[in-house]
Amino acid sequence: MTPAPWTPLSGATHAVALEVLLHGPLSRSELARRLDLSAGSLTRLARPLLDSGLLVESGTGQEPRAGHESRAGRPTRPLDVVADAHHFIGVKITHEDAHAVLTTLRAEVVASARADLPGRDPASVVAVLRSLTAGLVAELAPKAPHITAAGVSLGGRVADRGTVVEAPFLEWDDAVPLGVMLSDALGMPTAVDNDLLALTRAEHWFGAARGRDRFAVLTVGAGIGYGLVVHDRVVDSPDAGVGLLGHFPLDALGPLCPRGHRGCATAMLSMASVCAAVSVGLRREVGYDECLDLAAAGDPVAGPLVMASGRALGRLVAAVANLTLTTEIVLTGEGVRLAEVAHEALRDGLAYDRDPRAAAVSLDVRPVDFALWARGAAVTAIQAYVLGSWPSRSDLSLP
Repeated sequence: MTPAPWTPLSGATHAVALEVLLHGPLSRSELARRLDLSAGSLTRLARPLLDSGLLVESGTGQEPRAGHESRAGRPTRPLDVVADAHHFIGVKITHEDAHAVLTTLRAEVVASARADLPGRDPASVVAVLRSLTAGLVAELAPKAPHITAAGVSLGGRVADRGTVVEAPFLEWDDAVPLGVMLSDALGMPTAVDNDLLALTRAEHWFGAARGRDRFAVLTVGAGIGYGLVVHDRVVDSPDAGVGLLGHFPLDALGPLCPRGHRGCATAMLSMASVCAAVSVGLRREVGYDECLDLAAAGDPVAGPLVMASGRALGRLVAAVANLTLTTEIVLTGEGVRLAEVAHEALRDGLAYDRDPRAAAVSLDVRPVDFALWARGAAVTAIQAYVLGSWPSRSDLSLP
């Protein structure tokens, strides 16, 4: 039986299905406790979800949690979703290539692929994504030929999960209706998101930050990215893709960024800024990895410059923790190796701007993996599907 669609669900029934999706399998007693429902109400709400196939009884049973024993000591029959009943495409677009994944309803990656961008114009990008999607669909076809929806993320400003207002790395200055273009090209509903927001959504629902009320995501690379969850909700805004944190002041004596800000996050932490500073000192062009290698080897030019960047990164982490009152921060991006090479300098900068009486900051440093960013795009599609938050367009029909 094909599982029922999520979109008609509302109220307490939707809350039951969503809790199982995010935290299942769950026993009925645990599910009732989480949602503050009586056993009778939970049974009434779960029955149509079981009858429709949206939820299933998982396995042969599991032991109840302490303090929640089932009657007569019988093991409970946990409720779960059929994660592979729906599949989603997720794509992360960079300035030079596209990374795609195929996931289940719980964002478990089933397959992945990448392709270079022959051009950065919208038509070329759509053609590459159509080819990538076709390949992933063909790979899935023997198991389940249907893809529910797609999600795409990129650096820049995105309006209404469909229109790219600005994408500097793709050199898009005018609004591009990418969601509509891809929905037509792929033959499925497609949501478009800012890449940092998408990555934050994935961490929030299915990542290491699942279940946390408050946490932040910081990225260091071509630019400085920032995502935030407060009160169990991703903080979203039309300004999310502007890169506001990139000009946060960190060093009054630091170098200038392209906009003339002295010692801001972009000037101190972006890969281009680190390379520029080291290249000037060595009087030759130096790549980012070589800058870090030289610093690790004790080079008298690269060493102090990279350590200064590491200290600035620590101060940025402290600023985020201080201003948002979060102690859980995920750090990633193409330039995240800076946190390894300048580890002690980062810790010094964090300690300098963090009151010693404050709770310790848990910094989760993740090596860059664009498949994780693509997974974030898939989670944008998953959320749009289960929450019914698609861009308003009549022909974006859902199964």
